[in-house]
Amino acid sequence: MTERIPLLHRNALPLLALLLWCGAGLATAEPAIDTATPAPSVEAAANASPAPHPALALIGGSFNARAAAARQLASSGEPQAVAILEALLGGQLYGGGEPPQLVIKQGSAFSDALSGAALAELPTGARKIPVNNSLRGQLRDLLATLSLRHSDPQVRRDAALRLLGNAADGRYQPLLAELLTSEQHPEVRQALLLVQALGQLGSGSEQQQAVAVDTLADSLQPEIRNALEVLASADGASADGNPTLAAAARTAADAIDARIQRFQLLENIFFGLSLGSVLLLAAIGLAITFGVMGVINMAHGELIMIGAYTTYSIQLLLPNHISLALLLSIPAAFVVSGLVGIAIERGIIRHLYGRPLETLLATFGVSLILQQAVRSIYSPLNRAVSSPEWLSGSWQINPVFALTWNRLYILFFALAVFAALWLVLKHTRLGLQVRAVAQNRGMARAIGVRASRVDALTFGLGSGIAGVAGVALSQLTNVGPNLGQDYIIDSFLVVVFGGVGNLWGTLVGAFGLGIINKFLEPWAGAMLAKILVLIAIILFIQKRPRGLFPQKGRAAEG
Repeated sequence: MTERIPLLHRNALPLLALLLWCGAGLATAEPAIDTATPAPSVEAAANASPAPHPALALIGGSFNARAAAARQLASSGEPQAVAILEALLGGQLYGGGEPPQLVIKQGSAFSDALSGAALAELPTGARKIPVNNSLRGQLRDLLATLSLRHSDPQVRRDAALRLLGNAADGRYQPLLAELLTSEQHPEVRQALLLVQALGQLGSGSEQQQAVAVDTLADSLQPEIRNALEVLASADGASADGNPTLAAAARTAADAIDARIQRFQLLENIFFGLSLGSVLLLAAIGLAITFGVMGVINMAHGELIMIGAYTTYSIQLLLPNHISLALLLSIPAAFVVSGLVGIAIERGIIRHLYGRPLETLLATFGVSLILQQAVRSIYSPLNRAVSSPEWLSGSWQINPVFALTWNRLYILFFALAVFAALWLVLKHTRLGLQVRAVAQNRGMARAIGVRASRVDALTFGLGSGIAGVAGVALSQLTNVGPNLGQDYIIDSFLVVVFGGVGNLWGTLVGAFGLGIINKFLEPWAGAMLAKILVLIAIILFIQKRPRGLFPQKGRAAEG
C-alpha cells in the first residue's frame, strides 16, 4: 500500500491541474454573466413591433431616396412589389397618414397596397407620391427586370415585347445579354433577340446593324417596321454613311409591308365571312318560305328582331348567368319566332296564296304592328345584351392580325345552323314533304301530302331560324325595334342572287356578298359599297334571272 501511493500521486497531478484550470475559467466567466443584459422573454419578443415594410420608405424623402427604396423593394421578393412599382410609375400610389399607409387608386376605387384590401376612401393625410423623369426611368428598368425574370414564360415574353419601344437607348443591352445566356423558352428567347437587335440597330456598329437587319426582317412588330423605315430613309444618318445597310433595311421593310398586306387581305376575308354568316342566318329562313310558298315576307326582319328581344328577356331573368342565358336563348328564340311565324301564316298569308303583291303589303303591315308592339313593351330605346366572357376579346395571331371571338363563334354557329337545316330537309319526313310541295304542289296533294300543314310548318321553320339569327345579332349590335330593317333588303338580295329556294345558293350568295362588301368598303364607303353591290346584282339577274343555283320544279316554272 505504501508502494502504490507515490504512483497514484504521480498519475493524479495532471488531473488536478486540469480541475484547477477549469475552476479558474469558471471564476473569471462568472462576473461576465452577471453583468450581461438578460435574455428577452418570449412574451417580450412577441410584443416587439415588426420591421416596417420596405415599400413604406417610398412615402417620404427625396427622389433619390425613393429610387433607393424602389430598388430595395424590387430585390425584396415581396409579392406586391410589381403592383406597387407600377402604381408609383402610373401616378396611382398614395402614401401618408398615421400610421403610414400605402394606397393604390384605380379610378374611384382605393385599395391597400400591402394587403390588397379595399378601402372606402383615401386615408386622412395620404398624398400622391411624386416621381420625376429620372425615377420613372429607374422604375421602368426595375419593372422590366422583375417581369423578365418571372417564372411564367408568357409574362417574360410580354415583358420583352414591351421593351421594344425603349430598346433604342441601349440601356437594356447588358440585361438582355445576361438573360439570353440562360433563357431556354423559344418564344421568350425570340422576343429577347428582337429587343437586342432593335437596340443594336440604333446604337451598334455597322456590322451589328447588318446582323440586326437580318434578325428583324421577319418581325411584324410596328416598332421594328418604323425603325427599319428610318434606317432605310435618305435622311437617316446611318443610311448616309452606309448605302448598303440602307438598301438592306429597305428590302426588309418592303418584305414586312408585303406580309402585312397579305394579313390585311386575310382580315378582309374574315370580316367578309363574318358579315356573310350574319346574312346567311338572316336569309336562310327567307329562302325556305320564299322558295316553297312564293311569299314575299316583309315581316321577316321583325322575326329576327323578336329573336333578339327574346335573348334580352332571358338575360333579364338570368342576370348572373350570362352564358347559360345565351345558350337558352337559342331554342327559346326559335320557338317564339316560329310560333309568331305560324300565327302570321295561319291568320293572314294562307288567305293570300297566289297574290304576291298582296302578301307583300300584308306582311309589311304586320312588320309595322310588330315594331310598335315592341316599342310599347320594351320602349323605343335600344337595349344592350351582355356577352359572356368566352365571346369577348380576340385571338391575337400576330401583331397585325387578330380574330374577334364573337364573330368567329357566330361564323361557326351559322354553318352549324345551315348543316342542321340541310339535314332536316334531306333526312326527315317534314323535309321530304317540303321538297315535294316546293317542286310540285298539285302532285304532292294528289299523293296525300297536306300542303296547308306543310306551308304552316315551313313558315314556322323559316321564322324560327330568323329568331336564331336575332340571337347572333344581339352579340354584335344593340337590340332595337328597327333591328330587322337593317337586314331585310340584304336578305332578299342573298336569296335572289343565290337562287330562290336553294340552300347552297343561299350559302354561296351570303358569303359572296359579305366578302364583296368588305373589299369595297375601304375605298367606296359602306353606303356606296351597298349601292354598287345592288347594281351588280341587278345586272347579274339580267343575265341569270334564276340566280346562281336555280330551283327546279314549281319554283322554276313560276
